[in-house]
Amino acid sequence: MNRLIDMKIGEVLNEISLEPVSRIDLIKYAGASGDFNPIHTIDKEATKAGLPGIIAHGMWTMGNLSKLFTPYLEEGFIQDYKIRFADMVFLDDVITLKAVLDEVHENYLDFDVMAVKANGKVAIKGNVRFKIYQ
Repeated sequence: MNRLIDMKIGEVLNEISLEPVSRIDLIKYAGASGDFNPIHTIDKEATKAGLPGIIAHGMWTMGNLSKLFTPYLEEGFIQDYKIRFADMVFLDDVITLKAVLDEVHENYLDFDVMAVKANGKVAIKGNVRFKIYQ
């Protein structure tokens, strides 16, 4: 495995493709987060709210982006996220997580990150600041 601190601007981390989003993923996340909004777990409630079906919690999708940085925990940690939610994630969507090194600083690295659905639509995009241990 390469070290993050050796990366050059424009280099990418290994992409991660998640398993298709399942109802149990969202039920578990609801319990862990305390977000029990039924549009995330109950079909009838989602359609009553005008959605075509239940949608994943935006924060569930965002939280998965941290998996890109898990192999590098010995080098540092995610200090900050800045994310824009761009498209809804539905049951059975397959999400691919991506990160590109954007800026290198003495104490941190800035990455452009995104979660892309199999249909090519970007579900979320933004930036992650990875703080380097000194």
